[in-house]
Amino acid sequence: MNTFKNHINPFENNSGSMRVTNLNSAIILIALLSVFGLVIIKAEVMGFALCMGLFLVTALVYTIFKTPKIGIYILIVLGFFAIGASRYVQAPWGLTIDALLVLIYIALFFKGFAVKLPWFKIKSSLTLVVSIWMAYVFLQLGNPEVLSREAWFYAMRGVGLYQFLAIPLLFMIFNKRKDLNNFFVIWGILSVIGTLKGLQQFQFGVDPFEQRWLDMGGAETHVLFGKLRVFSFYSDAGQYGASQAHAGVVFGILALFKKSSFKLRVFFASVALAGFLGMIISGTRGAIAVPAIGGFMFLILRKNIKVLILGAILGIGVYVFFAHTTIGQGNAEIRRMRTAFDPNEASLQVRLANQKKLKGYLASRPFGGGVGATGNWGQRFTPHSFLANTATDSWYVMIWADTGVVGLVYYLFMLFFILVSGARNVMFKLKDHNLKIQITAITCGMAGIMMASYGNGVFGQMPTGMLMYVTMVFMFISPQLDKNKILKNR
Repeated sequence: MNTFKNHINPFENNSGSMRVTNLNSAIILIALLSVFGLVIIKAEVMGFALCMGLFLVTALVYTIFKTPKIGIYILIVLGFFAIGASRYVQAPWGLTIDALLVLIYIALFFKGFAVKLPWFKIKSSLTLVVSIWMAYVFLQLGNPEVLSREAWFYAMRGVGLYQFLAIPLLFMIFNKRKDLNNFFVIWGILSVIGTLKGLQQFQFGVDPFEQRWLDMGGAETHVLFGKLRVFSFYSDAGQYGASQAHAGVVFGILALFKKSSFKLRVFFASVALAGFLGMIISGTRGAIAVPAIGGFMFLILRKNIKVLILGAILGIGVYVFFAHTTIGQGNAEIRRMRTAFDPNEASLQVRLANQKKLKGYLASRPFGGGVGATGNWGQRFTPHSFLANTATDSWYVMIWADTGVVGLVYYLFMLFFILVSGARNVMFKLKDHNLKIQITAITCGMAGIMMASYGNGVFGQMPTGMLMYVTMVFMFISPQLDKNKILKNR
């Protein structure tokens, strides 16, 4: 048997720069360079920018077609920076997430001609529940209360489409222990960058582009009593505070309980501290729900009565500090956090009054006013409608107003089904210590974000939305990852 039958001699195979010596390749290259040169000469700076943009897009498409997983990493990064970028360059940055999701699917479609893809991996109860939700959102187009189909198109992306498209992709190509480890590293780095940007705003103020955003209406909610509510490069202070608290909870658990190298534990601890610092300077009261509920969830998952009692005592101590003392009242951040524990706080009373009005309006509308009827999209496309002019101030209240009591009940069922599934895996199925701690961390993080979403529209916004989709998938595939690790060690 000839062992060299399939051997390829590298000296007989053109690759890299050698391919340029081919006449056809050389002609194409010269033609492209000529066109680019002509465009740059005619349009000058704009022409150069156009050519560079075309080159980068081509490189991006090639890279994703070659390695679709890189598209997932880019999605995570875009989730952090897309909204902030719009303050500097006026462009539909949000649509880049849609385009990238579709591009990854196209890349997989063509890759399927060369290799057999494991589409069976998307078969999961998680895929089923999010597909049912997306079907309901799609059927909202037939809701007789809908006033704008265009508003539906823009709003349904964060409400259901991104989740519907991302989760199958993650099951397919982002499903290994190494992927989970890389995810934590990328998330941690981006979160720390968010903290640093927030500290810059907190210490030195906003830059001219951010000031323009404040002047165009952002100041109404982000400059209170002359004090800036820090928003970093996120959509708003509410998203920033909750996202930073989310990182604080997840990486705090990893730092304290995951068996890692010293450098990695220092990294986890640094991200956690930076996250809690970002939460504090954001001035977002609702963000405190993330460590509160996330910590409580952690105590439950540990199944340790002594730890649960100690945690309960700590929680009571935090509550007493904020609700029944004036310690630290001279600090603006502590003072604002303390108002979250005041049942008579003015903004809370306004929220309750708005919910009362919505309750009367929606009593005869079980399917709501249509996706996109409230919030920014309602103000943009149906500015004179009742729902557009009634603040929801909550992710769940928005879901209720847009999709009705039917939509809200199913949406909450979906979230609790996912959360309970993750908790069940942690408590009863996972054996590997490190994996168990990782899934514990993201399950606690999800519980905290779910609670914080009552106070702000957190869950469906970026970057929290994309982080949630990734963690949901790992919560569901963790038993298989655990089983693979056990088999590997045998």
